[in-house]
Amino acid sequence: MLIVMKFGGTSVGSAERMAQAAQLAVDSAEKGHQVVVVTSAMSEVTDTLIGAARHASAGQWDPPVRQELFDRHEAVADALIGGDAGRHGAVLEMLRQRLDRFEKLCFGLSMVHELTPRLLDAIAATGEMLAAPLLSAAIASCGRASQPVDATELIVTTDQFGGAEPLMEETRARTRARLQPAIARGEIPVVTGFIGATADGVVTTLGRGGSDYSASIVGAALEADEVWIWTDVDGVMTANPAEVPEARTLSAISYSEASELAYYGATVLHYKTILPAFRQRIPVRILNSFHPDRPGTRVTVEGDAAARGVKAVTSIRGVILVAISGTGMQGIPGIAAKTFDVVADQQANVLMISQASSENNICFVISAAEAPRVVAALRSALEVELMRGHIEEIAAERQVAIVAAVGDRMRGTPGIAATVFGALGQAGINVHAISQGSSERNISLVVADQDAAAAVRAIHRAFQLDKTT
Repeated sequence: MLIVMKFGGTSVGSAERMAQAAQLAVDSAEKGHQVVVVTSAMSEVTDTLIGAARHASAGQWDPPVRQELFDRHEAVADALIGGDAGRHGAVLEMLRQRLDRFEKLCFGLSMVHELTPRLLDAIAATGEMLAAPLLSAAIASCGRASQPVDATELIVTTDQFGGAEPLMEETRARTRARLQPAIARGEIPVVTGFIGATADGVVTTLGRGGSDYSASIVGAALEADEVWIWTDVDGVMTANPAEVPEARTLSAISYSEASELAYYGATVLHYKTILPAFRQRIPVRILNSFHPDRPGTRVTVEGDAAARGVKAVTSIRGVILVAISGTGMQGIPGIAAKTFDVVADQQANVLMISQASSENNICFVISAAEAPRVVAALRSALEVELMRGHIEEIAAERQVAIVAAVGDRMRGTPGIAATVFGALGQAGINVHAISQGSSERNISLVVADQDAAAAVRAIHRAFQLDKTT
């Protein structure tokens, strides 16, 4: 079986964690599997790099940052491969070269005072480029041949810096040409996560969840049998355990459920990261590198056929409900179209939409950060409708949250909505807006922010999600 294993920042955050990650990869190889590793940067390193870049662009470049980063990674190299002088020296030289590049970029920034998305990507990519040689050396010290591979050699992307998208045909060809010979020799390549490059070789980053995305892209390109995401949690849970102590780990979910849960606040997977694997029908496992004996969650096309209607409950905080209302809206064409054209022009992401059948009200949810500019733009664009009385009010209600009940098999199951709203009624929670798509995979509702945790607990309890099927 060909397995692509991705290790997150906490899973490679220290010499001890990196040694554990290396051993997990080697153990799978010794069981007869072919293994490709994708690594994140060590925990907090990317934040340090981005912070240094922003300070440098403001004329406040702090040269000691470079040495601090080198010292941290050198300490890991000392612990992992200090007894192998040749390998140790080669790794340290690679670290120096990559940090020299980082330092030159930051020095240049301190002179020009302009941090472009392209330059920020080049700096942010450094963390993974530092981690990959260390993890590869750790694997080699366990007796398995391994080489670090920069994803810039494999993943060809658009030039959308900060959130590039893979060009899969070119990526598939490069990834196979570069990795398949090494895999055939029994080696374990270690690929830098989070990054890629344009066709011209300019470094890009894949945005939020980028290292998971890298693993999914590499898995799809190689037609892997499975992708394993090693992280610091046991898998996807029925709810946030900080809000619902009795929440449990789901043994299996579908790609569709994972996408819904990720979109609505579950942070284990970002919904975009599973798309390449989904298109190739490759199972994705979420596993805990701190407790590798635990089974985790398996994400497949089918999910868990035996599961009840609602699988999990999640929430999104820090959002604003924008409502456009007026009795004169009824029968007036184009108001909805104009509304969402404005939202798109402001590059705001709409998390949920609800409209009354009377057409007297349209409401939607966006992030709190985007709300002021969106509302101002709407009042300007709909000035004529406001003046004529077609629209009476454009209001932004603060301190709300979206709560979502998710499950593939909600469709066609009578009483799901009744149970959801009955549970909220018994808990004394007022619902501001409701949305359910035709797929019936998700019932989303807006409640006051202070009611969100109670709403999640009430729905979780009503469907007895603490119990296995």
